[in-house]
Amino acid sequence: MADYNREKRKYVIGAVATGIVLIYIVRLFTLQIMSDDYKKNADSNAFLKKIQYPSRGVITDRNGKLLVYNQPSYDIMVVMNEQQGVDTLDLCASLGITKEYYIKRMDEIKDRHRNPGYSRYTQQLFMSQLSSEEFCVFQEKLFRFPGFYVQRRSIRQYQSPYAALVLGDIGEVSPADVEEDEYYQNGDFIGKQGVERAYEKQLRGEKGIQILLRDARGRIKGRYMDGKLDTKTVPGKNLTLGLDLELQALGERLMEGKLGSIVAIEPSTGEVLCMVSSPTYDPRMMVGRQRGKNHLALSRNPLKPLLNRSIMGQYPPGSTFKTTQALTFLQEGIITPETAYPCYHGFIYRGLKVGCHGHAAPAKLVPAIGTSCNAYFCWGLYYMFGNRTKYKNVQEAMTVWKDYMVSMGFGYKLGIDLPGEKRGLIPNAPFYDKAYRGSWNGLTVISISIGQGEVNATPLQIANLGATIANRGYFITPHVVKQIQDEQIDTLYTRRRYTMVEARHYETVAQGMRRAVLAGTCRKANIPGIEVCGKTGTAQISQGAAGYKSGRVNYLVSFCGYFPSEAPKYSCIVSIQKPGLPASGGLMAGSVFGKIAERVYAKDLRFDIRSAIDSTTNVIPPVKAGEMNEALLVLNDLKVPVQKQFSGQKKKEQWGHTQAAPSAVILQDQEPASGTVPSVVGMGAKDAVYLLESKGLKVRLNGVGRVRNQSIASGSRIVKGQTIALTLR
Repeated sequence: MADYNREKRKYVIGAVATGIVLIYIVRLFTLQIMSDDYKKNADSNAFLKKIQYPSRGVITDRNGKLLVYNQPSYDIMVVMNEQQGVDTLDLCASLGITKEYYIKRMDEIKDRHRNPGYSRYTQQLFMSQLSSEEFCVFQEKLFRFPGFYVQRRSIRQYQSPYAALVLGDIGEVSPADVEEDEYYQNGDFIGKQGVERAYEKQLRGEKGIQILLRDARGRIKGRYMDGKLDTKTVPGKNLTLGLDLELQALGERLMEGKLGSIVAIEPSTGEVLCMVSSPTYDPRMMVGRQRGKNHLALSRNPLKPLLNRSIMGQYPPGSTFKTTQALTFLQEGIITPETAYPCYHGFIYRGLKVGCHGHAAPAKLVPAIGTSCNAYFCWGLYYMFGNRTKYKNVQEAMTVWKDYMVSMGFGYKLGIDLPGEKRGLIPNAPFYDKAYRGSWNGLTVISISIGQGEVNATPLQIANLGATIANRGYFITPHVVKQIQDEQIDTLYTRRRYTMVEARHYETVAQGMRRAVLAGTCRKANIPGIEVCGKTGTAQISQGAAGYKSGRVNYLVSFCGYFPSEAPKYSCIVSIQKPGLPASGGLMAGSVFGKIAERVYAKDLRFDIRSAIDSTTNVIPPVKAGEMNEALLVLNDLKVPVQKQFSGQKKKEQWGHTQAAPSAVILQDQEPASGTVPSVVGMGAKDAVYLLESKGLKVRLNGVGRVRNQSIASGSRIVKGQTIALTLR
């Protein structure tokens, strides 16, 4: 028995010894073959792999004007395995930081939850975006701080204070960005919004790596193998936008102090010429280490300056939507251009009334568009949804109606090359079946015919509608980027998208829009020398049930149009939100549209004027009195010499008078004393009315042309509601 136990004990000891040996072998295999910790340690002692960051692509407008470029910046990197014995107080003093910040930052770097890619053998970002001045101070003392290195890179700079929401900005990558794309590591920068985000892969380029050789004490001895294993950076691709910087600047100035948006599109290409959202901000606020602080302040602003209303705002389109109804009714054979409907100050039928303003009635289609008759389009929808010869039930009619709206670019995202676009809302039959339990008809949803009710659209979609009418039945998906360096833009932005309506019906609608400008609801947009076609819109934006009960209702006033009518180059939507009445798309939005059209027209004329004069000709044109900043922009564009005698502020209206001197146009400031009537003699009618009404006066016009006389002398005390008569000639 004893010999048997000894024999058994021998096998047990042998098995234990064998197991221990196997464990050592597996562990050695894991450490030397499966794990790269020792390799990293050895490599980190012998080599320093320094990342080289590429220059990010620059961005210019359609005329080659620089919008976004790069400036050198410097990051402080740290290798935790090397930063032993550093004088932290000296380091903090050199970088202008506190010891508490140093300790906090080191803890954040080591925290693998916040910094998943942490390794004590590789460079980690300690501090970012040092200026050239800060870098010079630190560079002199860098030898005192082993383990700390300087990484050169570039940061974005914005040439002008305009187009912030279109251009976007860049910021430090989030953990989600690092996890999603292996290109990034902590401390890298990525496009956060706008073009910078949408075209991040084109703009960022490709990183390079420089391998440096170190001695046993960690000192850099030079490039490993003379740089044969280094990889070069690939610069980011430059972008050319369809944006016109001058037009963008004008739009932002015109919308200063207003809540709303402007979108201008070139119908033939779909390129966005101007995209304004107001209020906005200066893109230069989002540069450098103050970006986070400024972004937080903007995000807390109740007016939401970070919201791009042009593509994210979803509003009832109001009467601008009536053109879609006219096209649908014509194509479906519900009406012809000669069809006339009655209007008794609105649509009145079976106890339902949808109000309308006074105009001649009954009206045919073209004058109905010109006068923006609510009743006409309510009758059209009623007869379409009640037509049992053509549609077996209201659900089928609704589906056909919805398909027309979708073909015109509503109800879904258009696909613009900017992040955050909203789709709006076009209701369908199941939507109303659920809301009304299957019991509904054309009268139930009659308000959708005039762009109210459940219909919502973005300003971009309305501007695209104008482009579609200008093109007589097709559009090219709106896009901001015109050209990418060494790369073709997506075919989505080059191919035509046709609607379900024949071109001949667009001709009829275009006639109605021209009539609206000449003798209808948007005469404010009638610019001499420019044939504008347009449509106004005024829609209620409720503040909820309590808002309606208390009378607190906001309005969206808008004007959608294109010009010139025969060979359209521009389609534009101006939409402005305002509280309470009066609210008129023609007066408010139409006036802004008119100023944009005048500006564009003056810019196009510039080449004709230059070709009409020779080097000895001195052309000093007569200039109307009015808003001085606007006059200055136009005169500079025309290369007319100017003597500026006013303290102009880019985003503040400056009213004054002009004088044609022998060698220049003199622009003189004329700010009346507070509470007094300003002088409007010499101004155009539109500017005079705008200025006087902004002071609380009512205006009566006699004649056409410039103001020659005003019934209340300038300097008189303003009495609110008082009427001032202007004689024009």
